[in-house]
Amino acid sequence: MIWSLIVGGVLGWLAGLIMGKDIPGGIIGNIIAGFLGSWIGNQFLSGLGGPEMGGFYVIPTLLGAIILIAIVSFIMKKR
Repeated sequence: MIWSLIVGGVLGWLAGLIMGKDIPGGIIGNIIAGFLGSWIGNQFLSGLGGPEMGGFYVIPTLLGAIILIAIVSFIMKKR
């Protein structure tokens, strides 16, 4: 469980770095972005697979978190 939180947080943080955006909520926001990114990636990009870490497929999770950050950034910009 703790390993999953760490991996989710790191992947959410990496997605924020790639996008050049700061995820609101700090560490908790990174963990949430990692977990939601994992869900998005596994639902829509499941064919990519790749290396697995802490129960997350790294490539789909990272891409899913990037998509999530892009959507949240778009919504925050509109507000």
